[in-house]
Amino acid sequence: MTSIRTLTIALASLLAVPAAFAQDTSTDTASSSSTSGKRFAVVGGAAILKPDGDPAPGLKVDGDVAPVISASWYATDNIAVELWGAADKFNHRVKADGAGKIGTVDQQPIALSGQYHFGTPDKVMRPFVGLGYYESNFSNESIGTDDAHVGLETAKGAIATAGVDFNINQTWFARADARYLKGDAGVRVAGQGTGEELTIDPWVVGVGIGARF
Repeated sequence: MTSIRTLTIALASLLAVPAAFAQDTSTDTASSSSTSGKRFAVVGGAAILKPDGDPAPGLKVDGDVAPVISASWYATDNIAVELWGAADKFNHRVKADGAGKIGTVDQQPIALSGQYHFGTPDKVMRPFVGLGYYESNFSNESIGTDDAHVGLETAKGAIATAGVDFNINQTWFARADARYLKGDAGVRVAGQGTGEELTIDPWVVGVGIGARF
């Protein structure tokens, strides 16, 4: 709950920025087209990663907040290719029904997506959608005993993105987005594959500040 509250406060703060600048931005961009034609953008922020549901019967994985970063290349004003990932690891508590916390695990996703940004670059609010491929590396698993240590293989699959950019001026913008990662992680016990998989399928909801050039 603390991580969700922290992200909510950050989101409210970021959304206040474009609101404060909206009138000036709409005036400035209406009289200038220099926002158009900029081909690169970088965004830094924070996100909460939360599994879509229980990964297995009787097993629960908590969400966590971590810094995220992305870099985009715009082929046109509307079509972009984005490389996105966590700048640090998300740490998750693993709990079992009737046993409470049974361990922790870290994960660090990275993704490559194609995106479509609606409208013209000078609009104050500019929504976008994306679809691509991601991999999420799991590490520092502290689950099970030394003789039967449980590990997770890298999750791989599709990622879908929806978000909106709020232009502050011709260079700076605020961003809020949500990403859904669809992919299973193979389970290892004592270093050996078991043939079983955990369905993490997390939502990643984030906010950030970006610059285009």
